[in-house]
Amino acid sequence: MGHFLVAFKTVLPLFLVIVSGAVFSRTKVCTSEWTDVLNKYALYIGFPALVIASMFELEIGKESYAELIIYTSVYIVFCMVLAFPIAKIFRLSKNMLRSLFLILPFGNFAYLGIPVLENAYGKEILPAAAIISAIYLFWLLTLGIILIEIYGEEQIHPKKLALNLVQNPLLLSVIAGLLIVFLRIELPEFAVKTIQLFAGSVTAVVLFSLGIFLGKQKTGKLKEWYGVFILVGLTMLILPFIFYQVLLQTDIPTRLLKASVIDASMPLGLTPYVLSEMYKLKTTLVARIVVFGTIISVVVIPFWMVILG
Repeated sequence: MGHFLVAFKTVLPLFLVIVSGAVFSRTKVCTSEWTDVLNKYALYIGFPALVIASMFELEIGKESYAELIIYTSVYIVFCMVLAFPIAKIFRLSKNMLRSLFLILPFGNFAYLGIPVLENAYGKEILPAAAIISAIYLFWLLTLGIILIEIYGEEQIHPKKLALNLVQNPLLLSVIAGLLIVFLRIELPEFAVKTIQLFAGSVTAVVLFSLGIFLGKQKTGKLKEWYGVFILVGLTMLILPFIFYQVLLQTDIPTRLLKASVIDASMPLGLTPYVLSEMYKLKTTLVARIVVFGTIISVVVIPFWMVILG
């Protein structure tokens, strides 16, 4: 119990920021435009700065991230493929199948994952957190969207997919950070400090924005939440546990194992919600999974921290 309390206190400040955003969303001062502005700031400025700043901690040759990339990719693809037997067994609609491609693999690896990992394990975990985020984004914007379009009525547009991928600020920032490290580019001190200032601002911004989003969601009837409870339990407990057991059989460093499993146990993120609206999927279900998953993650994440030591 003592270890759980320590882990709980580690993530509690982050969730208090979310709660403050939820409370603030109930006031007349806050409108839906707030989340749009704050999220764009995070996407185009804050998170790219955080990713690049985290790459400054990367030491060339000291540690290989090849295993991390391979195992995380296999886990993501496995979760997406799992949507097919689930849809067949429970006779789900094609639209629900398409929604599962987003629901099963893609947690809040950036907006919540990076702040949680940094708060729990320090700045030395940031390079791994940034790389994991880039891996999830890559599969989300490639295979995830391809499957959604294949099983929908829309035609696949390879150029559009490629353009979305190469224009993603988070993925571009990972590439930029790696180039700076591997090419040993020395940035001026004022540039480094500017990047670090933006990096330091993003955690509170995105968590507050997430709170505003949660506070504006409608509750609905209890029976409408049964599917939400099942999918949240599957994505935040069962699938991460399977991933954890598999990683224990490998030689992946403990630090990377912890980062991988904790990111896998994150609640559903806002990007899948946005994509569900764009492709007219089960938007209400996705929104409720985001809400419930984020609320119980204040307990689930410390639980995983205790399990992982």
